[in-house]
Amino acid sequence: MIYHSGRDFHLQNDKISYIIRLLPNGHLGHVYFGGRLEQRDDWSNVFPVGEGAYSEPHPGKSWSLDWAPHEYPTDGQGDFHQPAFVIEQTDGSRVSDFKYVSHRIAKGKPRLEGLPATYVESDDEAETIVFELEDKEAGNRLELMYTVFRDYPAIARSARFSRVGKGSVAIRRAYSFSLDLADSDYELITLSGAWARERYVNRRPLVEGVQGVYSARGASSANFNPFMAFVRPNTDEQQGEAIGMSLVYSGNFDADCEVGTDGVTRAMIGIGDRGFCWRLGEGESFRTPEAVAVWSEEGLGGMSRAFHRLYGRRLAHGVWRDRPRPILINNWEGTYFDFDEQKIVEIAQEAAKLGVELFVLDDGWFGHRDDDHSSLGDWFVDGRKLPNGIVGLADKVRATGLKFGLWFEPEMVSPDSDLFRAHPDWAIGIPGRERTEGRNQYVLDFSRKEVVDFIFDLVDKTIVEAKLDYIKWDMNRNITEVFSQALPAEKQGEVFHRYILGVYDLYERLTSKHPEILFESCAGGGGRFDPGILYYAPQGWTSDDTDAVERLKIQYGTSMVYPQSSMGAHVSAVPNHQTGRITHIDTRASVAYYGAFGYELDPRKLTDDEKETVKRQIAYYKQHRELFQFGEFFRISSPFESNVTAWAAVSPDKSKALVGVWQVLNRPNQPLKRIRLVGLDPSRTYKYQLGRARGDELMRLGIDIRKLLRISGNYGDFIGDFMGRILELEAID
Repeated sequence: MIYHSGRDFHLQNDKISYIIRLLPNGHLGHVYFGGRLEQRDDWSNVFPVGEGAYSEPHPGKSWSLDWAPHEYPTDGQGDFHQPAFVIEQTDGSRVSDFKYVSHRIAKGKPRLEGLPATYVESDDEAETIVFELEDKEAGNRLELMYTVFRDYPAIARSARFSRVGKGSVAIRRAYSFSLDLADSDYELITLSGAWARERYVNRRPLVEGVQGVYSARGASSANFNPFMAFVRPNTDEQQGEAIGMSLVYSGNFDADCEVGTDGVTRAMIGIGDRGFCWRLGEGESFRTPEAVAVWSEEGLGGMSRAFHRLYGRRLAHGVWRDRPRPILINNWEGTYFDFDEQKIVEIAQEAAKLGVELFVLDDGWFGHRDDDHSSLGDWFVDGRKLPNGIVGLADKVRATGLKFGLWFEPEMVSPDSDLFRAHPDWAIGIPGRERTEGRNQYVLDFSRKEVVDFIFDLVDKTIVEAKLDYIKWDMNRNITEVFSQALPAEKQGEVFHRYILGVYDLYERLTSKHPEILFESCAGGGGRFDPGILYYAPQGWTSDDTDAVERLKIQYGTSMVYPQSSMGAHVSAVPNHQTGRITHIDTRASVAYYGAFGYELDPRKLTDDEKETVKRQIAYYKQHRELFQFGEFFRISSPFESNVTAWAAVSPDKSKALVGVWQVLNRPNQPLKRIRLVGLDPSRTYKYQLGRARGDELMRLGIDIRKLLRISGNYGDFIGDFMGRILELEAID
């Protein structure tokens, strides 16, 4: 899978090739990333080393660094594009000259200490090459690590800097992946938004200059996801070239691309220089997070399904990776802070009658928490609401037949809390300056081990005593006034990254000690829905926006990178609490089916007819749960481009498919519109609600939407706005 001949290194599997060339100056140059090429011994004829007008030649050479494609471009040596890293040397200069020293190739993939990353379960699943480079004059070493997987069209990559010289240097930028593309005939796709409208799909042509997305909030953020894709103008869901780059990290990031006036494109993703400065002392090292690049010639759909398979099977880990996720009910939108033990037990009893499997108690069970103004950090049960404690409540909930889960927000502290009064220095903030409050709370300084230890002990104690089955881990604000009172002035640029390492440490300790617990991540909804957290929590709360129509866009965009099994998706009450929209309960369920399904309401307030509907929905989901959660996902019609949204979950052998189709607004006397299905076997015949048809007919001729929306169901004879149907296809030959 990895070949070395002369100056060339070829990383290859059945789908892709990635080729690196050792340049005459000892740097690593980029030759190619794309569809599989047959191995040959010399790739010099396809590597551009020409010189451009007015570009600076490399000292003593006839070629220019500004025109050569690089693997890990440096600053200040004649390449005037953006560098992948910047090191401030002991003399104040920022020039690095890392030259090739050696390389080693090994089966498998080593673990990144302290960081989440993709992995393999046997060494024959991947090969890894590590290049060692050295800047002797500066006293720094660099390792570039690449892994090519056997079964996925993906390359995983990270960098490690080490200080071998005297004194300390400052790393001011440390991208994980840099990719020099040979032209700029691409369009850029990013996922952006805000609270309650996370991961909207943005697609625009590349232009000369720098463009991209970033976060400087201390978390990956709801505003921009650590992902970008480059697609040809004619690329759509089913065909065309697509390159996706994704960062396995949960903190600040930059995802940039620069189109030069020479017509080439440099794409980079990793930790940028926004609030980052890592001081590297003698004998110390710094590892960048891992980044993953995927190549597809099967359009955006092929790119997404590659990410789904890799991240679902070789990033998420633990006993819940492959287990069907339980149907849960969360009391948040049903009660908010207004609950007591009796009310919770009644909700659990009613939910158990409907077929729910897990009850989750959300915010408000601890301290003196009647609203969001107090008690974060005081993880002790509120005896006024729960006189028998969490243990007593958990026992009563389990007596109904449900499992029991609990909400925590372990990274936060309220100004009005015993913890803050005892340890005000444990909250991130600059002494002498007023702290910004978000949701009436501060952020605990997880760069400090004693803070992480303290929170671990409190959460662990509750887990053990209550025998928790599930934890919802929330994070409701970003970091401002970034400063740690435990670090000296010259290390304050490390706080953001050290904070995320502390979060990972707490996750690692809790998930390792309690492997049977299902962790679901949350960050004010989808504010930290990223690959780094997916490593520890195999599912996340996709958005606080539970409106079915809005969720079409949110879940569609999220599926660009993340599998259905990772998306918490619930049916909530109407009028919807975020939009005020009223949608049919079957519409709400049909959207939420394509994820980790549950309910976010008070079942006691449902009518008898609604309860019967919920029973039917739960029975239906249990029947098809594994296909909804783990089937191959195909996007068919985009809610960003059409009044009709459609997508499908298809079994790996293509024998079954569940196709969801939703019409947002109804129109009178609609013209003919067909939905052409995808992902089926063209040679097989499928039965479904409208009859029987061959796969090629369903994919090429399609299905008339007007007929589809009139399939009998719980809607009765009503046809109107916000309607959805699920087609159940099964091969019969």
